[in-house]
Amino acid sequence: MSEAAGVIHDIGYQRYAGPRLGRGYVFTSLYVHSLRTAFGLGRSAKAKIFPWFVLGVVFLTGVILAAVRTQVPDAGVTYTAFVDMMAWLVVFFVAVVAPELVSRDLRAGVLPLYFSRPLRRSDYPYAKLAALATAVWLLLGAPQIVMFLIAAFSVDNMSQFWTEVGDVGPGLFYAALWAAVFAGIGLLIASLTGKRAFAAGGIVAVFLMTTPVVGVLSVMPSQTMNELALLFSPSSLVFGVGVWLFGSPDGNDNIGPFGPLYLAVTIGLVAGCVALLQARYRKVASS
Repeated sequence: MSEAAGVIHDIGYQRYAGPRLGRGYVFTSLYVHSLRTAFGLGRSAKAKIFPWFVLGVVFLTGVILAAVRTQVPDAGVTYTAFVDMMAWLVVFFVAVVAPELVSRDLRAGVLPLYFSRPLRRSDYPYAKLAALATAVWLLLGAPQIVMFLIAAFSVDNMSQFWTEVGDVGPGLFYAALWAAVFAGIGLLIASLTGKRAFAAGGIVAVFLMTTPVVGVLSVMPSQTMNELALLFSPSSLVFGVGVWLFGSPDGNDNIGPFGPLYLAVTIGLVAGCVALLQARYRKVASS
C-alpha cells in the first residue's frame, strides 16, 4: 500500500514588490470616492436624480439672479443673499447625502475593513466630513462663480470689475461657513444610525424644528433676547454671522453688539461636531 505524497505546485504567484502608497493615498481616495458619491457619480441613474436636480436648481437660480443684477444693479441681489436663498434647499441635500456617506457603511459593517488598512480611525470621519463640506460648498459657491463671470463680462470698466471681485469673495467665504455647519451637523447625526431614513429625518428635524424657537424669541419684549434669538437654530446662527459681517439683506435683522458671539458659537458648534464625530468612530472601531 503506497503512501500519499503531497505535491507543491508553483503557479507563478509573486510577492508584491511595487510602491506602497500608504495612509495619505487611502485618505485621498476615500475623500474623492465620498465626493463622487455625494453627486451620484459612479452609481446608478436613480442615485443621480436628486443631487443633480438640486444642482440644476441652484445654477438656474444663479443665472437668473445674475441677469437681474446686470439689468437692475440696485435690486439688492448679492452673492451672500444668494447663499441665504439656497440654504433651505441645501438642508434637504445634506439630509439625503450624509446618510449615503456614513449610514450605509455602518449598516453594511464595513468599517473594520477600512480600519484594517493604513487608515487611522480619525481619518475616516475627517475624509467624509471634508467630502460633504466640499459638496455643499460647490452647491453654494459654483453658482456664485457663474454669477461673477456673467457680471464680469457685463461691466463697463475695470472699476466695476474689481467691485465684483470684492463682492464675490465674501459670498464664497459665506458659502464655506454654511458648508462647515451643514456638514458637521449632518454627518454627526447620520453617524448615529445605520438606517438612512432615520438619519435623514433627524437631520431635517434639527434644522426645521429649531426654527420656531427663533421665531418665538425674536418677538419677546426683551431687546437683548431679540438680538440673541438667531443663536438658537443652526441656520439662523450662520445667518446671524452673515448679518454681522456683511450687513442685513433687508435692514430689518438686528443682532446688536453680539456679532462676535455669533461667530464664536458657530466655530464652537463646528468644533463640537468634529469632536463628537471622532468620539463616535473611536467607539464604533473598538466595538
